[in-house]
Amino acid sequence: MGQGYGVGFRSLTTEVTDHRPPVEGDIPSWLSGTLIRNGPGLFDVGGERLGHWFDGLAMLRRYAFEDGALSYSNRFLRTDAYADAMDGSVSGQFGTDRTGVGKIASWLRALGPPEITDNANVHVARLDGEHVALTEAPRRIAFDPATLETRGAFGFDDDLGEHVTAAHLVRDPETDAWFGFVTEFGRTPEYHVYRLAPDRRARERVASIAADGPGYIHDCSITTDHVVLVETPLVMPIRRALSPFSEGILDVLDWQPERGTRVLVVDRETGDLVADPALPPVFAFHHVNAYATGDEVVVDLVEFPDPGIVDAMRLDALDGDPSDADVPDGRPVRYRVDLRSNEVDRSTLHQVGVELPRVAPDVVGREYRYAYAQATDREGANGLVKLDVETGRTREWWEDGVFVEEPIPVRRPGATAEDDGVVVAPALDSRAEETRLLVFDAGTLALLADASLPHAEPFGFHGRFFRDS
Repeated sequence: MGQGYGVGFRSLTTEVTDHRPPVEGDIPSWLSGTLIRNGPGLFDVGGERLGHWFDGLAMLRRYAFEDGALSYSNRFLRTDAYADAMDGSVSGQFGTDRTGVGKIASWLRALGPPEITDNANVHVARLDGEHVALTEAPRRIAFDPATLETRGAFGFDDDLGEHVTAAHLVRDPETDAWFGFVTEFGRTPEYHVYRLAPDRRARERVASIAADGPGYIHDCSITTDHVVLVETPLVMPIRRALSPFSEGILDVLDWQPERGTRVLVVDRETGDLVADPALPPVFAFHHVNAYATGDEVVVDLVEFPDPGIVDAMRLDALDGDPSDADVPDGRPVRYRVDLRSNEVDRSTLHQVGVELPRVAPDVVGREYRYAYAQATDREGANGLVKLDVETGRTREWWEDGVFVEEPIPVRRPGATAEDDGVVVAPALDSRAEETRLLVFDAGTLALLADASLPHAEPFGFHGRFFRDS
């Protein structure tokens, strides 16, 4: 990251509704719909700093486009976790939890582990007609996509066992079905891979796979025929996970490189585990995309040599001297899995440092050419990078003191070219201490429009563009 990023880890208490910021340049008139993003908004509770970036209280951000105009709103989710924070306490988060006597007392009151957090601050999706905020804890929160008001808990109508769940649901562009997975602890821990029809609340189990560890898995990919998980050796030992002395998931995670990394390829129709080749130990949060060609499955993701990025996001590390911050860079890599031999070939797509990758929605699970991501390997800024996975070439956009967040590609209606459209990304301007919403040409990365929001948003995580919200 570099000098100035600390503005993105300040608590924001201001909420605005339908603010219309001035726009420099022109937003294409065809860009109609709403980008809804999710992420932490409050890091200070009861006079104390939370432990980790991932712990901040969930705040939704809405950027609505119509006829070349932009309106902006932001609002905290009114959850049990939010109510506790307003009373001066936070517990059960990724890196912030009670320990010792206080936690044991809460276990005794609950006759077991207390209810898990509903601080749904990671992602959003539209499920069975509801807009839903998601996190890795198996509690989801529905909200109004126009006002961002909290509607309440969202539940599935099935009995799929889950203790940890993927906040990243992957949508098949042909069927509109969602694919995801959950981790269930037990004597034999398992990953349950599932399919969810767009108009249903009952998840259909595709497969249950024995979990080694189990591993901490944040994301997954699909092809037209498969679901792909990458199980890295950052594991969640069950006894430690259920201990009243652990301080959140962060305190539970254990790097066990001797286990290596498994690439789990599941047949979407039969549920068979058709490949599970091993790699040396690596860590990954996010997949880029995947596709199948003949007897080979290609999986692109952002890879780190170890899970140092997780500790680097502790707030006590980020709150120090920015010049001393040691935030590692991930690299885009490609795994080619041979389904006949159960072997995998690994190659680096480019040496650029990246995170938060996205592809155009229409090419998810299909052979593709372009990926967009936050570029991370320069001091004093984060840029935007467009990676051509066929040629290995990149285009990049940078501005000193500006930290680009997750880029969202939106194709122009009727477009035939994969990169005919725009890329929308919020960016923190650390010098002006404000967030700007940037609209780029998806082909050239030329900056088309630049809108200054009324405050500096804390760094968020993920979002989706909804054409009719």
